[in-house]
Amino acid sequence: MNCLDLNGLPKRELAPGCPARIVHSQFMTFVHWYFVPGSLIPGHAHPHEQVATMIEGELELTVGGETRRIGPGAVVVIPPNAPHSAKALTPCYVIDAFYPIREDYR
Repeated sequence: MNCLDLNGLPKRELAPGCPARIVHSQFMTFVHWYFVPGSLIPGHAHPHEQVATMIEGELELTVGGETRRIGPGAVVVIPPNAPHSAKALTPCYVIDAFYPIREDYR
C-alpha cells in the first residue's frame, strides 16, 4: 500500500499565490491547491482531462468561455484541450485530478 502524508509533501507555487501539493499515481496526478484570495490561474489548455473539486472557498472558473462562481461541493469536469482559467475570490482549497499524469508537474 502506498500511503502518503499530504502535510509532509512540499508545497510548490505553480502560479503566483497558488501553492499546491502534488501526488502522482500510476496513471493520474492530483493537485491540492491552496489559493490566496485574488490569485489567478491564467487562461490555458492541456491534453489532460481534469476534474476540479471545490473543498473550501469561492472560485470564479471559466471553461470554454462560460464563467461560473463555484463553492464547496462543486465538481467541474474540464475536457482535454478546453481553454480554462480561474480566479480565487476567497481563500480556496481545491483538489484537481488529471488524467493522464501531468509530467510537467513531476
